[in-house]
Amino acid sequence: MAGLFIIGGAACLSASAVFVKLAHVNAGTAAFLRCAIALVPLVPLLVHETRRQGALPRPLRRYAVIAGIFLGADYVMWTISILDIGAAISTVLINVQVIVFPLLARLFDGTKIPRRFLWACPLMLAGIALAGGVLNSSQQASHPVRGALLGVGAGVAYAVYLYLSRLSGQRSNRHLVSPVCLSTASAAVTSGLISVLTTGLPLSIPAASWGWIAALALLGQVAAWLLISKGGPHLSANTTAALLLLQPVMAIGFALLILHETPTYAQLCGCALVIGAVWASNRAPRTTTT
Repeated sequence: MAGLFIIGGAACLSASAVFVKLAHVNAGTAAFLRCAIALVPLVPLLVHETRRQGALPRPLRRYAVIAGIFLGADYVMWTISILDIGAAISTVLINVQVIVFPLLARLFDGTKIPRRFLWACPLMLAGIALAGGVLNSSQQASHPVRGALLGVGAGVAYAVYLYLSRLSGQRSNRHLVSPVCLSTASAAVTSGLISVLTTGLPLSIPAASWGWIAALALLGQVAAWLLISKGGPHLSANTTAALLLLQPVMAIGFALLILHETPTYAQLCGCALVIGAVWASNRAPRTTTT
């Protein structure tokens, strides 16, 4: 069941790129508004949860705020990376989380990383590269070094957010909304400050753009992170990281259904490779009976 929550969260996240594309807003505006608007439903849910379960313990509040700082930085860095080096390569780079997230759990919690997962990691990243359209990308990188560094930085920040969120859920499984709400508020402040200093933060956008950004906030922020926070604490870090690799695969499906973007054969092969590698890395080891 926990795995289904993660897959559901990945499905919600996979619609984010489509909503951002349809909104026609810049990176900073999308990053800030997806978090700011998400607070509209999250704050009442936080109040309700606090009345029923009590306040989130103070140490976990700090974890949530720090996690949100990394999430806000992730949103802005990744979107700028897309503009610098293209969506295909940036999608591959941000998914270094599949390696960084389990490493964080190994370093700080002593969680062992299964050997089959380590063997499957190159196949997962190769599949993401194919699914992202690296072989078919003709876009010239405008800032290749900066884009690559920001893409990797976004992946590391993403992994830190996942690690801290999972840690919070393990230490207080009574609180689901509180960590997500606090981290979302922190991400809104962080992304807003970064955007003001880099991309700019224009908020005078058309009504249609507000609609798509609202959809992004509700599905790609509220629903996605509540589902992932629900399932993450019950799974190992490597399993969560691997299941989240299904996000770009499902994004291809959303692009096909909503934007009518037809994937290439290479992208379809990449999707199959990712699904196969995720399955292989997380299948239960065969036991023998005598």
